[in-house]
Amino acid sequence: MAFSRLQLVLATVVACAFSGIVAVVLASGGTDAATDSAPGFRGAQSPDVPPMDFRLRDQDGRVASLASLRGNVIVLTFLYTSCEDTCPVAAQQIRGALDDLGHDVPALAISVDPANDTPAQARRFLLKQRLTGGRMRFLLGDRSTLAPIWKAYGIAPQKDAFDHSARVVLIDPRGRQRVAFPVEKLTPEDLAHDIARLEAEQAARP
Repeated sequence: MAFSRLQLVLATVVACAFSGIVAVVLASGGTDAATDSAPGFRGAQSPDVPPMDFRLRDQDGRVASLASLRGNVIVLTFLYTSCEDTCPVAAQQIRGALDDLGHDVPALAISVDPANDTPAQARRFLLKQRLTGGRMRFLLGDRSTLAPIWKAYGIAPQKDAFDHSARVVLIDPRGRQRVAFPVEKLTPEDLAHDIARLEAEQAARP
């Protein structure tokens, strides 16, 4: 009987010690998984590094670059004009986010089908998605110009048998990648929330 009581005491001490260790781990942030999320953001954390810049012409022949838009939150995505599923969805989610936000921010769509994305096709796409008037710019180029950009952002281009990579990236006013959304998880509310958070960060800087 005495031995049983001793076992019970030891078991209780071990259990208490283990609970204390768990509490410390949880209070300190736990595992590495905590570093994989973007605190306060609804999208996934992107590498906090300067993204690859580019100089591309849009559907109206005007040059666009990330450097020229520094100081703004930039919405960057990759689309093609003949797409009938993910691209219209991405465009509509971005349009909804700008509507929810109450003001526009630069929204750039880079072509992933340079053989078929012409300025006329890009203008038609933006008109159909109600993203004219500068709300979104569709950036075009030949394959040799666009391929290094796709690679830098981890984008697979459109191919005959496969769809392209579909995601939306937010670049902060300092010109750093901060948040990314796969299109299947993108909502206007979440995108607007994260844009507003990045703008608030900028406004709070001395």
